[in-house]
Amino acid sequence: MSLVWQSPRLGGKALTFYRKSLKVREIATPACALARNDSFFFKFTEGTRYGTDDDRAGKLSSFLKNELKMSTGLVNKVKWADGLRVNGLSCHTNYQVEPGDVIAVRLEEAQPEYPAEQGPLTVLFEDDWLLAVDKPAGMLIHPSRNRITGTLANLVQGYYARTGQQGAFHPLTRLDRDTFGIVLIAKNSHIHALLQQRKPRKTYEALVFGGPDGEAGLIDAPIARKELPSLLREIRPDGKPSVTRYRVLERGAQVSRLELEPVTGRTHQLRLHCAYMGFPILGDPQYGSEASMAFSRERDFETQLLLAKRLEFIHPITGQTMALESRMTLPELM
Repeated sequence: MSLVWQSPRLGGKALTFYRKSLKVREIATPACALARNDSFFFKFTEGTRYGTDDDRAGKLSSFLKNELKMSTGLVNKVKWADGLRVNGLSCHTNYQVEPGDVIAVRLEEAQPEYPAEQGPLTVLFEDDWLLAVDKPAGMLIHPSRNRITGTLANLVQGYYARTGQQGAFHPLTRLDRDTFGIVLIAKNSHIHALLQQRKPRKTYEALVFGGPDGEAGLIDAPIARKELPSLLREIRPDGKPSVTRYRVLERGAQVSRLELEPVTGRTHQLRLHCAYMGFPILGDPQYGSEASMAFSRERDFETQLLLAKRLEFIHPITGQTMALESRMTLPELM
């Protein structure tokens, strides 16, 4: 992936951008252009000036950090990989940006150590920078030491190969193996870092045994890891602050459908919070009660009924407000 930018003409209103066989393009403002394959996006930053009285403000390193929002670590990584070009020539980050300069940044992504696999993949949204898909229950996000195949990462790499892409796999949402629903993936590390600065709002739906007394509320209970070798979590006063919003969507005789929003993002947070409040998620073998698990077995629930339903976020490149929704559903209330 390449990031390409043409510096603004100080005092001017137009920007001319050149690339290979592309025609000269005029846009009404100074802009930043992000390029992947043969597609571009132009982003205007009002009032940006380089080469001012402050020498540091005009340096290429400052531009990369302030305009392209690249981290210091990423700037250094690109620099040492000789991934910076100004007007087609290799340059140092101390270079003083001049009006009319064309700056290109090449982001090299490490090749995955796990194989690409072909298989069904429900794509909910895709552009040059992001991919959103539905993950089924029972599937890991990433390969592990003991399992390097059959994961979402394998399927996404297979999808890239099938569609002629060279994207990377940087998930913004990490679901437990048995949680199903929407997963947002950044196609390079820079986009992943930008999204981390303003994390997506996540909304889940769950079928729980019983249900809360009120129609909506807040669960505020600190979560800590149990003593090793256990990988489970527990509610403990010395745990990390953990907050979940909930809302009742539907009530049945023994089961409720809840909307859950994790304000914080602790491991197993939704499952543990629901269990702590007395309405465990159905099919959850780690945090479910004896009654909830017996109810789940009677109805052949083979996985926890927790669905990552919606994601809302600001697109890091276009600035557009995005709202994506999973096509997967929970069982009907009984």
